[in-house]
Amino acid sequence: MMSFDDITVRSLPMGRDLLIMVTGGEAHIGAASTAYYEDQELQVQTSIVPGHKEHTLSVEMARQAAKVLKRTVTLVMGIHYDNLTKEEIMKVSEIAESKFKDHLEQLTSEVSQQ
Repeated sequence: MMSFDDITVRSLPMGRDLLIMVTGGEAHIGAASTAYYEDQELQVQTSIVPGHKEHTLSVEMARQAAKVLKRTVTLVMGIHYDNLTKEEIMKVSEIAESKFKDHLEQLTSEVSQQ
């Protein structure tokens, strides 16, 4: 089984908002989810590139980040490896979610230190 150690999570502040990028393998844009508060309710809008499945992760990741950081977050995800088995797809999802969680904890720590 492949190691998928090239999966990365990076973020870029955009004023008060935040852009988070989750990539791995052949990086691209497969889905973009924006989570924001409207009338004190958290909303998520997602754009999906046809034939891609990253939205299955990006929606919840964007929601979590916006909720924890209390700001608008757009999460762009593009992870591609050729000919993955079902088990490898699950492993990629686990690694992406774990690295996202670690990144979000780091962002939360940085915000609390300000």
